[in-house]
This record gives sequence, structure tokens and C-alpha cells, in this order.
Amino acid sequence: MPLALEGIRVIDVTQIMAGPLCTMLLADLGADVIKIEPPGAGDLSRSLGGARLHLRGRDNAPFLALNRNKRSVTLDLKTAAGRDALLALVRTADVLVENFRPGVMRGLGLDYDTVGAINPRIVYASISGFGAAGPWADRPGYDLIAQGMAGIMSVTGEAGGAPVKCGVPIADLGAGLYAAIGIQAALLARERTGRGQRVETSLFEAALGLSVWEATEYFATDEAPQPQGSAHRLTAPYQAFRTADGWINIAALTASQWEHLCAAVEREDLAGDARFASNAARLANLPALVDALESALSHSDTQQWVARLLEAGVPAGPILDYAQVFALEHTRARAMVETVEHPAEGVVRTIGFPVKLSDTPARVRTPPPLLGQHTAEVLQELGMTGNES
Repeated sequence: MPLALEGIRVIDVTQIMAGPLCTMLLADLGADVIKIEPPGAGDLSRSLGGARLHLRGRDNAPFLALNRNKRSVTLDLKTAAGRDALLALVRTADVLVENFRPGVMRGLGLDYDTVGAINPRIVYASISGFGAAGPWADRPGYDLIAQGMAGIMSVTGEAGGAPVKCGVPIADLGAGLYAAIGIQAALLARERTGRGQRVETSLFEAALGLSVWEATEYFATDEAPQPQGSAHRLTAPYQAFRTADGWINIAALTASQWEHLCAAVEREDLAGDARFASNAARLANLPALVDALESALSHSDTQQWVARLLEAGVPAGPILDYAQVFALEHTRARAMVETVEHPAEGVVRTIGFPVKLSDTPARVRTPPPLLGQHTAEVLQELGMTGNES
């Protein structure tokens, strides 16, 4: 069965995270993704492992995480030969993705106007820190900076604590996801119009776009939301609670779930307490609610409480670290860990594709490429000699 994006060629002029995630998702769905890397060091993520990974000789682990199913071509885009080779690829491509600071591609003569004139059907996607226009357009874009300037760090962490970024690079990842959605929408629109178009997003917009509940609270009250730890800002109880041996997440969203929770922890009196009689009352008296529930939960361990609450119809679950997550039978059942044989690294574990398609499922087909591994192959497909790199 052909993959969903089989026959779509993507030129990947990206590095680090947001852009490579976007193009990897397209590659997983079957697109022929040709990753353009500068000669020498290549994508910066090939040497971005940090101290812990460096000690284990895995400086390239970040690259391995985001570049499977791609072909690597080394081109020096600052030279006429490298630029001409890329433009030759443009003539054969459906999509180009870049994540340079606004203006860099124009300086290279590879901006949307130039590329679109050569191939009017191309979808040209740009991912930057703050977008192509606006007062902050020229600022460098990093996940940490975007999280801070888009509001995420103002609501993350415990009340009264120091600013905390989201534990995963949500601005980078969100930008990659939004770009992938935009690209596929533009390809679908091209089926109707015959024309490509420019797709643009940024880390700032992605971080802000994901701030659904926080924006809702601000729009409704005109007051800036504040950090609440693990608690939900619109409903309670919905957060982490201490148990005898650790922590448990409980999400009692409805009146019946609240009553079942009270019964399960043997505190039926809480259901009749005026301080907790409604969701609004529970939110207004959240510290007292937490104290009462944690007092009850202190009598058993997390595993016992999870089993008891689920049996009572109350959504609950443990808080797991990644070692525990990747050991789960459920993680394996959902095919969220895949392995691929790498020519230099041996067997490499990688996160599986999170969306399941019944007829055209995504597949991990090839390992992350060696730097320039496919340069000769791709240039020969274009009728070039290989001296262009």
C-alpha cells in the first residue's frame, strides 16, 4: 500500500528541532525528504548532545531523534554551485521547508519569490522565532525565549515560585507540528488551484496558539493567569496529589465523579461540604480541598489508589518517569517505540509515529542519514556530476 505522502518531494533546509520535526513527520508519511546540510559540520544537532550524552559518546543523539526517513545532501548554499544545485532540486520538488531567521534565504537568493518563480506549484514553508513580520521579526528564536515571551513560563510551576519552562520544548515542537499541518493543507489546496503558496509559522505563535485555557481565562477576566502547579485553572479536583509513597493524578471533572471520589477515599462527608458543593466552590477553596484529599490518600500507596479510583469510575493515574513509560506494555502496544539499524550507531531506538492511519500508516523505513550520504545519488538523479556540493 502506498504511503499517504508517497510521491511528494520535500527539500529540507532546516536544523536543530522545529524544522527537522516537521520534515520528519512528512517523511514518516512517505514523502521523499532531501535534507540539505552544510559541508563539514552539517546540521548543528549532529554535535548538540550536551554533557550527559557527550560522556556516552552520543553527541549526535539529537540528530538521530529527528531525521529518520531522510536523505542527506551536502551543499554550500553560499556558493553559486550550491545555490544552482538547490534550485535544480526546486524544479523537482513539491515542498521546501526552511527555518532560518527572516531574511537569510533572501540573502542567499532562495526566498519564496525566487523559488516560486521557478516552480509555481511549490509549497514554501518558513519557521522562525517570531515570524516574518512584526517588531520582533529579527530576533533570534529559541524555545526558551519563545516560551517566556509567549506567556507559557508565566503559568508554569508552582504559585509564587521562580519562572519555569515547560519540561518539553513545546514552542519548538508546536511550531514543527503547525508547519506540518499547514504544508499538508497547502498541498490539498494545490489540488484545487494548481498553485503552491507560502506557509509560515513561528515558535512564538506556536507557543501562544497552544495556550488555549490560559487565553480563555484572560479573555474572560482581563486578568493575567498565574501558575498553579499541576492544578487545572477551570476545574477541581484535577491535579497531582500526594499518597503514602508518592503522587497520583486525579481528574474528577463531573459531579458524579466527585461523589465517587469522595466515596472511594472514604470521605463521603466532603461531598456534602458546602465548600466543595460545586466546581466553582471547589476552585475557590482549592487549598482546603487538597489538604482534605491528601489526608485521605496518605493511608495507601499510589498503585492501590489508582486501582481503587478506576474501579469507582474516577479518572486517575500514576506519574511516571520516561524509564517507566518506555517499559510499559501499553507503550509497546501503541507502537510508540521503534528501532532502526544505523550504519554507524547500530540499532537505534526512536519514538513511533503518534497518529495511526488505517490504510496508509506511517513507517520508519530508513535510519537517520550520515552527513552527505546521499549527495552523489541525488545529484545524479538531477543529471549533475556531484561537483556542485
